[in-house]
Amino acid sequence: MSLDNVKNIVLILSGKGGVGKSSITTQLALSLSLAGHSVGILDVDLTGPSIPRLLGIEAAKVKQAPGGWLPVEVHPSQILSAAPPTTYPSSAPITTTNGSDLSAELLTSAPPTNGHADLQSKPIGSLHAMSLAFLLTSRSSAIVWRGPKKTAMVRQFLTSVLWGPTDYLLIDTPPGTSDEHISLVETLLKDVTAPTPSTSNGASSRSQLAGAVIVTTPQAVAISDVRKELNFCGKTGVKVLGVVENMSGYVCECCGVASNLFSKGGGEVMAREFGVGFLGGVPLDSQWGVLVEEGIRPKYGSVIKDGVGEDGNDSAANEEEDDDGAAELSTSQREKDEGLLVDKYRSCSLCPIFEGIAKQVVDTVQNGTAVSVRQVVK
Repeated sequence: MSLDNVKNIVLILSGKGGVGKSSITTQLALSLSLAGHSVGILDVDLTGPSIPRLLGIEAAKVKQAPGGWLPVEVHPSQILSAAPPTTYPSSAPITTTNGSDLSAELLTSAPPTNGHADLQSKPIGSLHAMSLAFLLTSRSSAIVWRGPKKTAMVRQFLTSVLWGPTDYLLIDTPPGTSDEHISLVETLLKDVTAPTPSTSNGASSRSQLAGAVIVTTPQAVAISDVRKELNFCGKTGVKVLGVVENMSGYVCECCGVASNLFSKGGGEVMAREFGVGFLGGVPLDSQWGVLVEEGIRPKYGSVIKDGVGEDGNDSAANEEEDDDGAAELSTSQREKDEGLLVDKYRSCSLCPIFEGIAKQVVDTVQNGTAVSVRQVVK
């Protein structure tokens, strides 16, 4: 089987669309790579494949090899050079609109004292990806398939993609609990095993399916749908590595005030109710969007509003004078951002948060402490 070289498979699931599964998958993959693990992403969201765009490799094409497809390389294993120091959005206390302090809550993983990231040279693992988007003629091509064809495509992805040695394969799934999910889980639970160290009775094996990361947003309407995904895991025997609450707050780049746009804490309450781990909350960061859409390294401490900088002066007049980048990036500055996505991601405020989430996932997988979900009817 094409997954023979894969050590651990992690499903990224959610019963609700629009909660940011692909964004979570991408950032978890980048964080695992930064931790030195070789990583693969398999995008089985057949009708809305967005992983190639998030990774900046939409123009790439899949290559055929004897026995199947070769996944697209995002970056090879290598040593990243030191990057410029990064000042995160808040060196001052972060407060909500009602005055409560969110500094420790939203930026617990961010560098303490001086607000600068330690971006020293470090070895990283390789990252590869496979998606139906690589096989389409254009970004706007529609996939109009019935269930059986979707099922066949999922199984072909699982059997015909020739992954090299891979520590973690993240599978980005569509919302819901339908054909793709059933086909995916049936195939993985039935056919996929990995060797474990020999015991006194000889060699043994374990499932390569390490478990699932469940993604939700805090509001009640999302929680009610994501609960169904947890019950799906319970019924199919898929263990859960933990719950991530995405869009958990937004820190204003202008004033440092944090607002809970979609309420708060629903994901943690749901995780406790189902008896699974809570991996953490991920706030909104507009610089993450700038990074994946424009390829520009995240930069904080400067806000542009209608062409006027924080000091009220015209941004164009300040563009060459302001060493801190209070003006919009010029063309020459944008050209300086050429480089690997994983390198530029180190400057994002979400990077230290996902470093903590990735560490929890790795520890749970290595310790074999993923949780079997208990059924909850409510």
